Amino acid sequence: MNDVRSDALVFFGATGDLAYKKIFPALHAMVRRDALDAPVVGVAKSGWNLDNLRARARESIQAHGGIDPESFDRLCRLLRYVDGDYADPSTFVSIRRELGSVQRPAHYLAIPPALFETVVNQLAAHGCAAVPGCTDGARVIVEKPFGHDLASARNLNSILHSVFPESSIFRIDHYLGKQPVNNVVVFRFANAFMEPFWNRHYIENVQITMAEDFGIQGRGAFYDQTGAIRDVVQNHLFQIVSNVAMEPPVRIDSESIRDEKVKVLKAIPSIRAGDVIRGQFRGYRVENGVSPNSTVETFAALRLEIDSWRWKGVPFYIRAGKCLPITGTEVLATFREPPTFLRGEAPSRNYMRFRISPDMEIAIGTIVMRDKESLEGQAVEMLATRRPCPEEMEAYERVLGDAMTGDSSHFAREDYVEEAWRIVDPILTNPPPIREYDRDTWGPQDESVSPPGGWHNPTPVQETASGSNLASASTSRGQERLLRPIPT
Repeated sequence: MNDVRSDALVFFGATGDLAYKKIFPALHAMVRRDALDAPVVGVAKSGWNLDNLRARARESIQAHGGIDPESFDRLCRLLRYVDGDYADPSTFVSIRRELGSVQRPAHYLAIPPALFETVVNQLAAHGCAAVPGCTDGARVIVEKPFGHDLASARNLNSILHSVFPESSIFRIDHYLGKQPVNNVVVFRFANAFMEPFWNRHYIENVQITMAEDFGIQGRGAFYDQTGAIRDVVQNHLFQIVSNVAMEPPVRIDSESIRDEKVKVLKAIPSIRAGDVIRGQFRGYRVENGVSPNSTVETFAALRLEIDSWRWKGVPFYIRAGKCLPITGTEVLATFREPPTFLRGEAPSRNYMRFRISPDMEIAIGTIVMRDKESLEGQAVEMLATRRPCPEEMEAYERVLGDAMTGDSSHFAREDYVEEAWRIVDPILTNPPPIREYDRDTWGPQDESVSPPGGWHNPTPVQETASGSNLASASTSRGQERLLRPIPT
């Protein structure tokens, strides 16, 4: 972490959809927590002025959680606006003028990657990237997708490095700002009982599911150039794989943590066509902006191997899809089956389960004696669960705040990005055929890319009558659950 805080935030794409849905609410929350008191310069080419930007901010914040009047007034006093074309040098002269005496601005590129080179070069040419005599200069924050394959990612890295050192580059994957994603790491390394069995000797396989019960939500033109593998697999799901499989870092600093995550990806061989299923929900091709002959996947299931001492021989199954039965993300690690003296077949397998969204759960699947005198077992899940509360920090608030303080723990490093693309590059170049699947199903099935015994399908969030956390027994997948809430 760098002790020098950015003294301004410049965000390009200030009138766009991302700004409306995520950035303005995050800025409002940062001001409310006293984490932002620096100028915020919005930049776009929309024919707007500062009053338009403030009105847009009000509309956005009101629609995404509500306005705190005092915090919003403070945010409005911080806001600036520059309207202009990114290719026009006068736009960047105006930005420099708005920055005034600012020496360490953070430039947030919430714009398409095709514009990165233009903006970065203009920042350098007009004194926005480095200030003479200032040893800690500007930072740049870039949105995903960071390239569309390995070659384009390397090219983007080269463009950024022509102006900014790696220590000043923050590649956003907002998934790393989610508390439940990082809780996987904390739970693993803070609890002594985890280490003895979290390895190839006791874990038979690991499966990770990221399910969405909705479609492309009007983003047809974008999604038809992207697909599930580029959109969520090589970034979000690989981040979860890294958190599940990494070794303990030698120190709790950003570089030590990111070193261990990169080692995980380096140990994963590039994907072969036989280890992938690509699916497309029926009706996708009639969505606005989608080609009538599209072969872009809205579902992907992959089988990964991690050739490390800890995980050699343990398959990792990951899948993501749209128009599935529910929205939820879960990790399930299944234990190897022990020898047993119980009569009949074992009713289930032991497992460790992490639910990452929409609520947070940690569960252990166990076998206990049935309510009989005979030695027969029944499956019981010991569950701790917690729902997010309104005061919790959202992902974009966390990552923007971290970037301005110079903490890169929750950002992808250059080598991580390139390793992630290396893994999926072969199936992007020569993808297996698309298989159609019906909405509200779990996608196309194939035993060659399926865990032994089939996939674990996350279940919908269950609530009590009051809508609070689960705290009483219920059933799921034919198993009794013993529920214990995680303290908030």
